[in-house]
Amino acid sequence: MFGALLTYLAYKKHFDTEPDPATKLGVFATGPAIPTPAWNTITEALATFVLVYVVLLFGNTPSGLGPLAVAMLVVGIGASLGGPTGYAINPARDLGPRILHALLPMKGKGTSNWSYAWIPVAGPLLGGAIAGALYHLTPLIPTAG
Repeated sequence: MFGALLTYLAYKKHFDTEPDPATKLGVFATGPAIPTPAWNTITEALATFVLVYVVLLFGNTPSGLGPLAVAMLVVGIGASLGGPTGYAINPARDLGPRILHALLPMKGKGTSNWSYAWIPVAGPLLGGAIAGALYHLTPLIPTAG
């Protein structure tokens, strides 16, 4: 939420002049290209599954390039699965900034789209849980030693 507050303060003049409420909300929270709750939840779950499973599989690599690999993975997820929902892939990425959007005194901000807010929370929780379970149920991939 602190990052969302800093963004609001940095772009306050833009928020004051921007007429489109959806554009303002899009700075703070994710939203679907086509609102279909079941499909949007599956997309969020799939994107988070990929992130968590790959991090679990390759998180202990000795090369020290883990953070770079995760960054590239997030970019890849965004490019491939981000279109339908804006890819929260983390419940805190959407919920905290959405709450702040609701509380901030922006002119013409419109709704915070609370009817959609459960999807970027439930989808990542589901995808992360499935990835963790699958990781623990499958044999580890041998690494070169």
